[in-house]
Amino acid sequence: MRPGYVLPVRWDRDDDLAELTDYLAWLATRADVVVVDGSPAELFDRHSRRWAGVVRHVPVDPDLRFRNGKVNGVLTGLRHVRADRVVIADDDVRYDERALGAVTGLLAGADLVLPQNYFDPLPWHARWDTGRILLNRALGHDFPGTLALRRTALASGYDGDVLFENLELVRTVRATGGTVLSADHILVRRRPPPTTRFWSQRIRQAYDSLAQPVRLTVELAVLPTTVVAALHRGPGALLAGAALVVGVAELGRRRAGGASVFPTDAALWAPVWLAERSVCGWLAVMLRLGAGGVRYAGGRIRVAAHTSAWLSIHYGRSRAAGVTGR
Repeated sequence: MRPGYVLPVRWDRDDDLAELTDYLAWLATRADVVVVDGSPAELFDRHSRRWAGVVRHVPVDPDLRFRNGKVNGVLTGLRHVRADRVVIADDDVRYDERALGAVTGLLAGADLVLPQNYFDPLPWHARWDTGRILLNRALGHDFPGTLALRRTALASGYDGDVLFENLELVRTVRATGGTVLSADHILVRRRPPPTTRFWSQRIRQAYDSLAQPVRLTVELAVLPTTVVAALHRGPGALLAGAALVVGVAELGRRRAGGASVFPTDAALWAPVWLAERSVCGWLAVMLRLGAGGVRYAGGRIRVAAHTSAWLSIHYGRSRAAGVTGR
């Protein structure tokens, strides 16, 4: 049976409609594609006309009212898709046939698979964000804008009142007994966002680290450590620190075949990204303490993601009470 493919979208303008339509036409010959559309009515109707006979195009189910709209789209899509093996992807992700087959094939031995995204093309801000990707690859794994899972592994649903919805999904699958596999060798192209969107996401992405205390501590430490080093040891200490960060990022670039898609100068952007993240990390903490969370879709979200321990207790209680779904 062909795999399922769930694509949640919420657009305010249709600049990339033709390009996405071409991708969906190619994808529909290889997967059961469900596009869950939370766009305004005028755009929704236009999408319906363009995608008629190509993919199944549905609105978000009205009973789903989580603060994070992407989760509403994902859960709606999982209700509509027929296959058990399902790819979930953001609207800027572009699989090729090899990556699609590889990521769904790994579901034979896992409940959830995380491939690796890379940006193509590479404007300056995509190179900047590639510094994050390389450090994540060197020190663990990167969270992509796509994943593959067995639909039955998420039968309980997952909480959509969080900001870092991918981490919440992964932790929920683990908490309910599922197996998660990081497949850093499966490289999936991602189109970079517009520059304005890149800037708008800096603090929001830093807020995600509040769900990862060790990571947050390291990121917050960068700013005061840099200031102290500059004051007491001069520019040489800063250059040495930057060189160390570049070296770590280069290990991530070369790991698991990454050198085939990440350019040779990509690691040089890692210190820039780390400096930005430390500043934005402090701003994110201030938002949590002073404003009750980060602004998202006209409101605020306080929780980045629930801890694995909390989810294990929560779903353990649900099973004990005989609860199998939302």
